[in-house]
Amino acid sequence: MAIYIAALFTPALLDDADSTHAIAAQHIVQSGDWVTLKVDGIRYLEKPPLIFWAAAVDYYLFGFNAFATHLPLALSVLGLTILAWFWARRVWGERAALYAGLAMLTSVGIFLFTRILIPDSLITLLLAVAFYAFLTGLEDEKPRRIYIAWAALALTTLAKGLIGPAFFFGTLVVYLFFTGDWRRWREFRLGTGLLLFLAIAAPWHILAGLHNPDQGNPSGNIPHPGSVHGFFYFYFINEQVLRFLGRRYPDDYNKLPAALYWSLHLIWLFPWSFYFPVVVRRLWKDRKRWWKDLRPSGFGTRRGAAGFRRKTILLLSLYAAIVMIFFAISTNQEYYTFPAYFPLLLLTVGVLADAENEPGAVRRWLNGTQIAFAAIGICAAGALAYGLWLARNVPYVPDIGSLLDYREVAGYTLSMAHLFDLTGKSFAALRLPAMLAAIALLVGPAIALQLRSKQRHFEATVSVAFTSAVFLIAAHIAFVRFQPMLSSKAMADTVERIANTTAAAGEGKITLMLYGDQANGNSIIFYTQRRALMVDGRVNALLWGSCYPDAPHIFLTDREMLAMWGSGPRKVLFVSEEQRAHVASLLGQRAYLVQELSGKALYTDRPWQGQVENVGLPR
Repeated sequence: MAIYIAALFTPALLDDADSTHAIAAQHIVQSGDWVTLKVDGIRYLEKPPLIFWAAAVDYYLFGFNAFATHLPLALSVLGLTILAWFWARRVWGERAALYAGLAMLTSVGIFLFTRILIPDSLITLLLAVAFYAFLTGLEDEKPRRIYIAWAALALTTLAKGLIGPAFFFGTLVVYLFFTGDWRRWREFRLGTGLLLFLAIAAPWHILAGLHNPDQGNPSGNIPHPGSVHGFFYFYFINEQVLRFLGRRYPDDYNKLPAALYWSLHLIWLFPWSFYFPVVVRRLWKDRKRWWKDLRPSGFGTRRGAAGFRRKTILLLSLYAAIVMIFFAISTNQEYYTFPAYFPLLLLTVGVLADAENEPGAVRRWLNGTQIAFAAIGICAAGALAYGLWLARNVPYVPDIGSLLDYREVAGYTLSMAHLFDLTGKSFAALRLPAMLAAIALLVGPAIALQLRSKQRHFEATVSVAFTSAVFLIAAHIAFVRFQPMLSSKAMADTVERIANTTAAAGEGKITLMLYGDQANGNSIIFYTQRRALMVDGRVNALLWGSCYPDAPHIFLTDREMLAMWGSGPRKVLFVSEEQRAHVASLLGQRAYLVQELSGKALYTDRPWQGQVENVGLPR
């Protein structure tokens, strides 16, 4: 957990989703409006509010910074760790409980996808709580505990919409059929539980609908106010039903190819995914027993620890399968399947703990996976060493963005797309994390293999977890080195410096402009707490909200920008790498370059005497 706590402070907020969501939470604090989320004054109706409420509370306590923004995510991971420990301890024992906690804290995907303010870790925790409360409420014959499941389920609706109830009830329908527990439906507290669910989930949805009535809908290429669709259509139909069908408007999402979608989970669940063969071998070994039990009366007759274990395995397997299949059909991002990480990891460590106590074929498979881990570790360490060799004569450059090739894989609509921009020279900015990762992947798996060969299984597995922990430290250092490219915090500091200098000279306030989609540089808006004008930026996340007739006039055309440029208050314009050539053709000699960082540029419309370096990061 120390890794997560240390990683709360750096890097600065990233452009795109991280800052978009942070700005929405910032608006809650600044306006006192806890119902309608807004970004740069424009309604942001895409997401339910729970993660924004959590961030807003942190802003009240700690101010507007990266720590406060990402604290809810770290607490979600802590909650997952504690719940995994309790659940695994009851089902598989003390060893599995420790492994479960380690798995939640050292899996690559859980760490990577909690670097950005998205609700996936929160909904994963809430769904896990709902399933555990329901299962133990029936098993321990304490149906009042099922109210916890109803409450957690309502919170999933406030965290990520209808997807939470869909996963929960979709899993339970199949589970109850196989176990025969549907006969105990009176214990489900359907009436009072549903009332509790509605009491928690419904108020915000009703208020959001009342506060954002039918007034605007971008149903064509050009948004037009006065149409019929408001919050309820946009939130429930466009954002959830049409998103699943791949027909959401605007179309700013992508979908992973099927082979990549499935195979990437070996990375997201690294290093624990190396034990998947052991899980498969165990399932194959027990296939006849499982087939015999897969009938309406098979599980229902089993009580006690053995019965609870079988029900847990069935429930978690169904849950993981439904999540994975759902997003294989739907549009997806790499992190959409985050809720499946919890059941997959819990099942893996349970089988692993059992396998370490069993002789024979299962243990031989365990040794084989350890050999594979060591071999892949050597290959990965060799690849990192080769990258370091290529960059051996390149001086350290704090701005890694200047060493990348911008290949625009999937149009950068996938969260990990920038990894494909890496070059040999870019290792000049990644020497420390690359060396740390290479040493960890070379030494850690080798030690674990040696321990495994000596039948010291517990120590071997802990060594694997420790290897991953060191790797995550290296990954965080690398992530921080990417800050100049992924965040515009340095440019936000420059904007404030210009504003202070301009005000001191008696020239009044500056006018901040962003060219194109606000997501390209919206960390500037968060850190400066200034409303920005968007030039040619009526797209994507702000498109729908811009249709409301009371939306502020922040969207400018090129013609309107040119008319304003050079007159009135000083203008400061942020331009992304992709738009620089176009803006240069528009403004020509009328634009004065103030700062350049990772291809991004900051211009002003008149000379400015302040000295601004291309701020990077310390070695």
